[in-house]
Amino acid sequence: MSLETFGPSDGLPLVLLHAFPLDSRMWQDVISELDDIRVVTLDAPGFGDSPSPRELADELGCPVAPSLKTYAEAIALTLTDAGVDRAVVAGLSMGGYAALEVAERHPGLLAGIGLLDTKAGTDGPEARANRIRVADQAVGAMGSRAVAPMVDAVLSPRTHRERPDVVATVRDWLATAPPNGVSWAQRAMAARPDRLAVLERLEVPGLVLRGTDDASSSMDDAEAMEHALHDGELVVVPRAGHLSAVEEPREVATALRSLYMRCR
Repeated sequence: MSLETFGPSDGLPLVLLHAFPLDSRMWQDVISELDDIRVVTLDAPGFGDSPSPRELADELGCPVAPSLKTYAEAIALTLTDAGVDRAVVAGLSMGGYAALEVAERHPGLLAGIGLLDTKAGTDGPEARANRIRVADQAVGAMGSRAVAPMVDAVLSPRTHRERPDVVATVRDWLATAPPNGVSWAQRAMAARPDRLAVLERLEVPGLVLRGTDDASSSMDDAEAMEHALHDGELVVVPRAGHLSAVEEPREVATALRSLYMRCR
């Protein structure tokens, strides 16, 4: 997959996995706060500059049906090809689901895990049905417009009131979301299993972070993940919604740095 590195050329890497339906650009303000840490970003299958999910599934020998397994296997192979055999892996929203899948399939890769505005549990019937509806719309006449309404849900009300620049940026990112990537990712997320037991088996430091106004991942979800981790820390970011790394990048960078130092 598409991989970019920032900061020092050596040392333990911090791998950042982006939210749906964005790409690695969402991390730019967080990365600027971590210039002394080796940071690696990856674009999900079908997003940014990464190949399509079908291409990756064929290359990896994974099923063609949408699955986070393809994403996790692509993460592991891409990092291995880049000479990374151990890393702190942190993901926001869909990126968190991918980090959990990596923890299930390649636990030895993880020196630590960061779970930001995400959850280890499955979707309920209504949320799953909504994912399938958006997946169908994205590859139909609506295209990228299928995810346009997300701008209202993923940002804090305070961000909408006080940060028109952030709202405009997120709206632009949603307008250019790749329809095939959107459809594949929604179906893959709808099919994901419960991963709390995976966290219970991990023996590395973990961060659970949630924006106070996150309408997609609840405090109960966050506390369940923190309790499942052997060495977990829960951080709540004020003034942030579901896209905490975009809304309050300095606070998120501080939490990621703390996790990184615990892992070192």
